[in-house]
Amino acid sequence: MADTSITSTAGTRFDTLVDIMRALRAPDGCPWDREQTLASLRPFVLEETYEVLEAIESGSPAHLREELGDCLYEVVFLAQISEEAGDFSIADAIDAVCNKLVRRHPHVFARDERDRSITTDQVNQQWETIKARERAEAGQEAAYPKTTLSGVPKTLPSLLRAYKISARAAAVGFDWARPADVVAKIEEEVAEVRHEVESGATGDLSRAEEEMGDLLFAIANLSRKLGIEPEAALRRANEKFTRRFDAVEQAFTARGRSLQDAALEEMENEWQRVKRVS
Repeated sequence: MADTSITSTAGTRFDTLVDIMRALRAPDGCPWDREQTLASLRPFVLEETYEVLEAIESGSPAHLREELGDCLYEVVFLAQISEEAGDFSIADAIDAVCNKLVRRHPHVFARDERDRSITTDQVNQQWETIKARERAEAGQEAAYPKTTLSGVPKTLPSLLRAYKISARAAAVGFDWARPADVVAKIEEEVAEVRHEVESGATGDLSRAEEEMGDLLFAIANLSRKLGIEPEAALRRANEKFTRRFDAVEQAFTARGRSLQDAALEEMENEWQRVKRVS
């Protein structure tokens, strides 16, 4: 059973966290916390986000619980600094997301029985369509009108940003009809990369870089069409490669050898052995 010695509901526990944050930022609070700014917290926000992802993949509820708490702390920290600047409070941020969720789920909150049979794909399309409409309405009121793609953060990892950009474009109808069409595009981009490789160009690699970028963008599009988040897929591939490569290295170490002393063929043979058992 969860410990309820401090407070009994999620709401009151959240209030406790907000009060702790205010105490830390108070004149007689913590010097480090008082010195932080929105800009200085950026690396901590990013770090906590990735630690949440790692906790999810670990399969440990206790690990995930701890990391979600740390991530929530960063959210409250940012909101407290914003409130002190007179911009908005954490309550305002909560209102904003609540209103957004209700607005973007008309099939749930509009209580139209005709919407109850909506599919997951239709929900995703509806979400992007509503977002596009909101961006258009906001753009009409702004000094610098927003575009379909202007809201995709440039600070996202590039593969994830490619995924998000293509989803925004697809929401207004600019998309391949089938995943197979994207596969054909990938094959076209591979051929262009191959041409650059076989041309033996050296020195100026700008053309090869451009073609490689096009290939990666097409792959991100295929991930989207298949319903696969590419950043997560690549992260799992990284972990799989690391696990197998570590096993190869450990096998050579057990024989009193280093990888630097091994021939490529020997490493490949050990790699194939590791793949068969992992």
